[in-house]
Amino acid sequence: MIASDPDLEAQIEQWRGYVQRRPAIAAADVEEMEDHLRERVADLVGAGLSSDEAFLVAVKRMGSVDEISREFAREHSDRLWKQLVLPGAPEGGSPAVPRDLVAALVFASAAAIAVRFAWWVLGEEEFVRNAALIVLPFLTAYFAWKRALSVPTVALLLAPFVVVAGVVNVLPFESGGSTETIAMIHAPIALWLVVGSAYVGGDWRSDRRRMDFVRFTGEWFIYFALIALGGGVLIGLTAGTFQALDLDPEWLIRDWILPFGVPGAVIVAAWLVEAKQSVVENMAPVLTRIFSPITALMLVGLFAAFVTTGNFVDVERDLLILMDLILVLVLGLLLYAISARDASEPPGLFDYLQLVLVVVALAVDALMLTAMLTRIADAGLSANKVAALGLNLVVLVNLVWSVHLSVEFVRGRTGFAALERWQTSYLPVYGIWAAALVVVLPPVFGFE
Repeated sequence: MIASDPDLEAQIEQWRGYVQRRPAIAAADVEEMEDHLRERVADLVGAGLSSDEAFLVAVKRMGSVDEISREFAREHSDRLWKQLVLPGAPEGGSPAVPRDLVAALVFASAAAIAVRFAWWVLGEEEFVRNAALIVLPFLTAYFAWKRALSVPTVALLLAPFVVVAGVVNVLPFESGGSTETIAMIHAPIALWLVVGSAYVGGDWRSDRRRMDFVRFTGEWFIYFALIALGGGVLIGLTAGTFQALDLDPEWLIRDWILPFGVPGAVIVAAWLVEAKQSVVENMAPVLTRIFSPITALMLVGLFAAFVTTGNFVDVERDLLILMDLILVLVLGLLLYAISARDASEPPGLFDYLQLVLVVVALAVDALMLTAMLTRIADAGLSANKVAALGLNLVVLVNLVWSVHLSVEFVRGRTGFAALERWQTSYLPVYGIWAAALVVVLPPVFGFE
């Protein structure tokens, strides 16, 4: 046997936990399989491989005789290879600076400089209109570099940014009008899926890669929020220090810290997701299990409050907007919960809770549609109403089929993979709808 290796023991622990979750495998069989795996690793280390390499090869070789190990190798091979290629400290020297980190800092600095230049040249109003167009191309370029995409592919990915830039800056929007606001809100959503195409290396047709992007989005949001919270504390301390010295810190924060800090955080958060993925994977299940029941209770309360009013005609526009934002939050939570779940596990209590969440969200969405259709019948169509109505219809289709697949899963009639495939296959619909609101809706309503 080989000497104790903490990294190897962690990998074997991950493998053992995966096997133990299979209900058909007895504890004694798990022990026997682990002994067999350790023997293979020891033989490979004796042949000259490192412990990381030996573990990867041993799991793959066990796959030829054991279906469970083959499934583990297939589902975790990307992670195992990442553990092999992450840069470490050279023998006898200090740790090397990760190449990805250097690239991320370069792209983050470029994005920050571009934002600062645009803030200076365009002015506040025009800058807000173009903020996503300035930052997201650098994030797309970072992933294009990381995935070693070809020049034609990179050009194809950057083309939507040129199109959207032309739409929001050239077309004759009425200043402060509804269609201008709708285009500005939905342009980043459509362009985020362009970032996703770069993230998956252009393989957008793969369900697995689309789910990887869902995981990335949730994890990126967590890291960005943490960076923003930490940055907010530092900005507060800086402002307090300046004020204690009778100096005005507003110019420093407005003109330098925020223009450089926010775009830099967008890129750095993406790098953190890639480099520290195992840490966030431990956070994701915990966060979904905390917020899913809370969100379900909140939706039940909102549904009850909405029904008790009994008036769908005079529902305030702001209330409809807030309810739509809540539905979007629920969808994001559902996607993140699906991405964090082990598809091989049987239905459990949390799956029933997720079903309750989706059913209540569907009921709330149906009420929102009723209220919107009533308002449209009473006052006619507008750009805002079309945008909101379309969003609720897109969400309704997703929720209806999600409820069906969730019921089938908890009843044991289908696997969890079917629900996962549905969510990843539906992602482009949101991008298409957002793009339509940017490109198609404004001319239909005369850019008002």
